Amino acid sequence: KQRDSDYEEYKKAGRIWGLVPRERISTIRFPRVSKEIIEEFKKMQDLSTSVSDILDSFGIRGAVSTSHVKPVIPGRQIVGQAVTIRSIPERKTTTQGYNDKDFIKMATRDIYYLAEEGDILVTDFGGNLDVSNMGGQSCSVAKSCGLAGAVVNGAVRDIGTIKELDYPVWSCGTTPMTGKFRMQAVEMNGPVTLKDILVMPGDLIVADDSGICAIPFELVEKVLEKVKSVLAEEERMRELIFDKKPLDELRPLYRKRYK
Repeated sequence: KQRDSDYEEYKKAGRIWGLVPRERISTIRFPRVSKEIIEEFKKMQDLSTSVSDILDSFGIRGAVSTSHVKPVIPGRQIVGQAVTIRSIPERKTTTQGYNDKDFIKMATRDIYYLAEEGDILVTDFGGNLDVSNMGGQSCSVAKSCGLAGAVVNGAVRDIGTIKELDYPVWSCGTTPMTGKFRMQAVEMNGPVTLKDILVMPGDLIVADDSGICAIPFELVEKVLEKVKSVLAEEERMRELIFDKKPLDELRPLYRKRYK
């Protein structure tokens, strides 16, 4: 299997942390978006708004608002490919896990060393608001590995440290409670849910103060071209509006986004 071959290669390169069994890692390598395309997305203002509209025009449910998944540090915008973790609750009580000295089955460190520079972690614990998916130490490792940020379908902690690190994180909420002995990673680099949308490893994630969008890999270039076209139209419209041009000049520029 390609995954097993990749696993052995990454292990020899010192990129396997080893907290997650090999069988729980669905994918290690996936097709890559060029750095040039990612940089083009990064230059755009109000990015998630435009991308959300274009995904609608393609018939893709790919956007989540920051009413549900909020930025820990407002004012940031990130673009990168998704690496993913899906977690489920532990059956034992937390106290019993501590007493039994159980193995900690959280997996953010594993995914960071499998990821490439500029990737974005999307982690899914079903939107649970009580238990932390990651904190300051995890984000420190992520930043040292070059990840661009994280989007969490659940809660995070150590907010002060995350802000001090200036590491971009979006989450459903915040909590002081550790995920140790409360959750376990059951799949890495497989499909995950962010609120009510599907995210696949390799999807291009864009996140800003308005929301988060997941662009399917095969649509990235098409979405980019449509976004550039829309933004050019909107810039021309703003110029005409501020120049107080007559309505007869404005009307032809109104477009139907959902053709």
